[in-house]
Amino acid sequence: MAVNSKQKGNRGEREWAAYCREQGYEVRRTQQYAGGMEESADCIGLPYIHQEVKRVEKLNIDDALEQAKEDNEPTINDIHKLNKIPIVAHRRNGKQWKVTMYADDWFELYHEWEAGKAIQEIKEG
Repeated sequence: MAVNSKQKGNRGEREWAAYCREQGYEVRRTQQYAGGMEESADCIGLPYIHQEVKRVEKLNIDDALEQAKEDNEPTINDIHKLNKIPIVAHRRNGKQWKVTMYADDWFELYHEWEAGKAIQEIKEG
């Protein structure tokens, strides 16, 4: 990987982590860049979400999502990976952050959101 590409990736991970903190989540980059491998995700701090971050102008979203899925496959020593939803957080220059995920995972989240809304309506009702 070229140095500029790696630097842009690191910068993208910092930008994504900062964006998540603005949303109220204590997200930070993992230590994989320093030789440590606390986790294979690019960032941590969103419970139950495996975060792959891409800050590129041209993105093969299928490859990126497959990478997130493969990096999230648990082994016998990776209990922290169980039940995490793989996502790709990505953006181009001058554009907003986007999150891409598998539709099955999106529906799982939507069902939970919908159930929460129903409970809220009952409480307010």
